[in-house]
Amino acid sequence: MEKFTLDIIQDALVAAGDEMFKTLERTSMSPIIYESLDYAVGITTNKGELLAQGNGITAFLAALDSVVRSTLEKYSGENSLQEGDVIIANTPYAGGGTHLSDVSVVYPVFHQGELIAFTVNKAHWTELGGTFPGSVSTVATEIFQEGMHFPFIKIKSKGELNQAIIDMIKVNVRLPESTLGDLFAGIAAAEVGAKRVITIIEKYGLETYKKAETSSLDYGEQVCLEALKTIPSGIYEGESIIEDNGFGEGPFPIKAKITISDNEFVIDFNGSHPQVKGAVNLSFNGLVTGCRSVFKAITTPQMDANGGAFRPMKVLCEPGTIVSAESPAAVSIYYETMITAMDLIWKILAPIMPDKLPAGHLRSVCATFISGIHPDTNQFYIQAEPLAGGWGASNSHDGNRGQLSCGSGESYNIPIEIREMRYGIQVEQYAFHNEGGGYGEYQGGNGQYVDYKILSDEASLTAAFLGAITKTWGMNKGHGGSYNYFKIIKKNGEETRHSLGTNIALEKGDIVRCVTATGGGYGDPKNRSKEKVLLDVKNGYITKKEAKEFYQLNI
Repeated sequence: MEKFTLDIIQDALVAAGDEMFKTLERTSMSPIIYESLDYAVGITTNKGELLAQGNGITAFLAALDSVVRSTLEKYSGENSLQEGDVIIANTPYAGGGTHLSDVSVVYPVFHQGELIAFTVNKAHWTELGGTFPGSVSTVATEIFQEGMHFPFIKIKSKGELNQAIIDMIKVNVRLPESTLGDLFAGIAAAEVGAKRVITIIEKYGLETYKKAETSSLDYGEQVCLEALKTIPSGIYEGESIIEDNGFGEGPFPIKAKITISDNEFVIDFNGSHPQVKGAVNLSFNGLVTGCRSVFKAITTPQMDANGGAFRPMKVLCEPGTIVSAESPAAVSIYYETMITAMDLIWKILAPIMPDKLPAGHLRSVCATFISGIHPDTNQFYIQAEPLAGGWGASNSHDGNRGQLSCGSGESYNIPIEIREMRYGIQVEQYAFHNEGGGYGEYQGGNGQYVDYKILSDEASLTAAFLGAITKTWGMNKGHGGSYNYFKIIKKNGEETRHSLGTNIALEKGDIVRCVTATGGGYGDPKNRSKEKVLLDVKNGYITKKEAKEFYQLNI
């Protein structure tokens, strides 16, 4: 009977995580949170081991438990946490670190005076100050240019709100109402989770609750170890590049060596390029986050996120590289490098795991930040969102079309209606493109065109689309896909093409065309069935010329 009780408690914690997730979605004020779902929530033990995590950004898989552990490191001994304390943190180089825009809310949960758990969430705030709107820059050279920094500070102390910090936020960001709204939404979500944890303990008792914690974590480890036995043991190596640092310099190599045994999975990034001038640097904590995402995909994809399932995984890298950057390195577009690191692990392992890992995908968040004065409301706006593109084909089916990158997980694009209502833009085109590539027995998923027409008298654009000179990769004689890039089409017809850009000036009538990559193909194109090729042509995924050239089909 006890086993069933322990399972019920674990399920209740997962349900509490889902309730926290919905609370944050429904109370936030920024579309990147309530529409795109660029956040994650979780519950940990009192030592920071992940027990449950609500759906959300897969790239935050290592962020929630590590931010709790870093909080415990700061608040120890005589400076220990008290009931009613709430901590906010966005330090890139410590636990939970990605970039300053991703702010964690850490809520210590007490029961009868004992610290027994933490509820935590991490969300992307649209605006956090810094040199440019959206707190993102492709030309930042140090973190001080990227926004406000919260080094594990108490936003509440013994239940009392720290009004001084609220006042500081209010005068240092361009969108104070929505920024503070997102802060309070994070606190509300953490409070909901804390109440549910207390309810579970009151129902089943603290001793049983602690047994459930141990049982859950041990089970996660056991499931992961069983999965590792199905992966061929060995040492596998590969290399990738970061094409540009925002200053026209590069490429910068990233190296990975993966050692797999029945009880351990070690990823060694030593030998990667030193951290660089520019904002493409990734902190070590961000690297671990990315590694966890791929590791979970190949070991426990059907299992709820659980800290025990990550125990067999280790990440190695000396400090100060482009994937283990240290202060004061700029990191605001860290996600491009994190996804490149994930893609490298994926590419290294795909040949030995073709049933689990497809060919290469768009390999970029393709995030855009468009800002200006709304022509109807005269209010300042910042559009911030990821874009969708093509995923690679697998050994059994075509690649998915119009999906967000591997770092985005359960997040979504923002609906056209919301974009046009909230921002000074008009969506002129939203369609799958055919810019070639991805040919194979199974075709890579097509990328997209998204055209934004500027309606404001003046606006600016910051964007990062790495993958402008490196195609998505194919497998088993499948062809590579296409490229990520964006164009500025001026109202006079002049066009310029970009990969990275910061605060590019725009005028009313200009168009920003975002182009996301087609995924890589799988298998020899000659083996694709005639019926599928004809359907591809009919749907506009390939042209008649491509059908003849790559698939030897005369139509």
